[in-house]
Amino acid sequence: MTDTEHKLLKAFPRSFISEFGEFIAHDKANEYFILKNCADDLDIKCKVLEWLSRGACKTAPFRANKKNEAFNNFMLSDINEFLCTEFTREDMRDIYSTLGNCVNHEKTIEFIESGYDFAVLSRDRAGRRQEGAGNEH
Repeated sequence: MTDTEHKLLKAFPRSFISEFGEFIAHDKANEYFILKNCADDLDIKCKVLEWLSRGACKTAPFRANKKNEAFNNFMLSDINEFLCTEFTREDMRDIYSTLGNCVNHEKTIEFIESGYDFAVLSRDRAGRRQEGAGNEH
C-alpha cells in the first residue's frame, strides 16, 4: 500500500479498500471510487474530487435532514483532510458542478496542478455560458 493510500484511509474514518480495489469512503451512502486503476497520487486526488465531491454538498442518503447535513459535513471534512484544503460546501458545489462524475478530467488535473485555483473552474463555466448563449429558442 502506498503512502497516499494510507493517507486516504486515515483521512476518511471507517473507510476501507475492498477486495475489488475500490476505495469505500462511506459504505452506507455508497460513496466510493475504483482505486486499483490509479497510477499515481494525482489520479487519486482527481478521483477524490470527481467522485466524492457530490457527497460533500448534495448527496442525501438518509431520511432525516440532520443526518444528511452531518454526512455532507463528514465528507467535506475528510476531503479537506486528505487534500490539505479548506473547501467550503459552496466550493464543493462548484467543484461538483464542474468536475463531478469525471465530466472534464483534464480540467480536474488543471485545477489540482494550479493549487486549487477556482479561476480554473470559473473559466470553464464562463465558456459554457457563452457557448450556450446562441442556442436559445
